Amino acid sequence: MTKIHPTALVEDGAIVGAGVEIGPFCHVGPRVTLDDGVRLLSHVTIAGITRIGARTVVHPHAALGGEGQVRGNDFTEGRLEIGEDCVLREMVSMNVGSRKGTGLTQVGARGYYMVGAHVGHDCRIGDDVTIANNAAIGGHAEIGSRVIFGGLVAVQQFCRVGPGAMVGGMTGVNRDIIPYAMAFGDHVELAGLNLIGLKRRGLSREAINGMRAAFRGIFFGKDGNIASRARAAKAQWPDIAEVGEIVDFILADAQQPLCLARRGRGEME
Repeated sequence: MTKIHPTALVEDGAIVGAGVEIGPFCHVGPRVTLDDGVRLLSHVTIAGITRIGARTVVHPHAALGGEGQVRGNDFTEGRLEIGEDCVLREMVSMNVGSRKGTGLTQVGARGYYMVGAHVGHDCRIGDDVTIANNAAIGGHAEIGSRVIFGGLVAVQQFCRVGPGAMVGGMTGVNRDIIPYAMAFGDHVELAGLNLIGLKRRGLSREAINGMRAAFRGIFFGKDGNIASRARAAKAQWPDIAEVGEIVDFILADAQQPLCLARRGRGEME
């Protein structure tokens, strides 16, 4: 049964699914879609062409679907899509896409976004992502599935963070971070692989050891450059899919430089 508090404003044109709960003083715009079971606890503002996936819970003072923070922006057709079973805590903000980007900000399923987290325009966020308090993701960024950001992380526009990576709190991310890495620092550096995350995924000891060897070879090898060492790693461990993911990430066209490991940090991974 759908429940809408008498103080909430749901504008004509909004699509509200079965079992949706809209709490006190919420504002739902005319081009918003709330899938079945969505819960807006109170004081939530949803604007723009925004769709929120089933069973997602949005806490007080979240602002979703606002226009991209771009000077002179006059784009009215930007979209925001949020996946199923997400939790958006207090004061989370997510913007729609912009004219200069894809026009779509896409947030995957089962994400947990803590107090004050921000997702900028035209971002693509994978599934099962955890964003801690007051972390901010700049426009056009690509964040893979199962990524974890500590508090106060700041991701620069157009950066990529590969799946399974973990970024420590108060890190400024101005370079692309390979899949399954651990990274931290005032200006981000690789600190090895996210071994705990890999074990939680159920990877075998053999696969993890292969990834560690590939990491050492790619970032600390002496023959050729990183691209050539990455190709060699993929050829040496063709049966470890995660090594292939890392190599494909390194070799992909990108607008930001690759995050590297300082010698001595991560060398023993």
